[in-house]
Amino acid sequence: MKKTIEVVSVRNHIFRQRVELDGFDELFVDVPVAYGGEGTAPDPHDYFDLSLGGCKAITSMMYAKRKGWPLEGISVKVHRDDSEERQGVYRLDVEMTFHGIEDPEQLARLEEISHKCPIHRLMTSATVEVTTRTSVEA
Repeated sequence: MKKTIEVVSVRNHIFRQRVELDGFDELFVDVPVAYGGEGTAPDPHDYFDLSLGGCKAITSMMYAKRKGWPLEGISVKVHRDDSEERQGVYRLDVEMTFHGIEDPEQLARLEEISHKCPIHRLMTSATVEVTTRTSVEA
């Protein structure tokens, strides 16, 4: 499946960008104040991290629903350690709480299934190829 996401600079802002994505309103990206931005929206790292947490939650919920398990909801905390990012190490520690599930085997299975979400796999086992090119305004 091919999809296009367009990112456009917002006038009168330092680094803030508006994201245009298939009819979604008001998605923005900014840079924290500590890095010269205005801190008015999540930064790119936040979106990277939250995509993992969101995907793990959705994948686990889909599995529990298919199994008929009494999962009422999921809370996910993604803890970032980017202190060695420049050396090529970016650590994400994901803490998941499965509300309504008490069976230890079901809990273990849901955690295991979360590792199979598409974003987890993309981040840990895929080769991502990025091609960047400059285009000229028409």
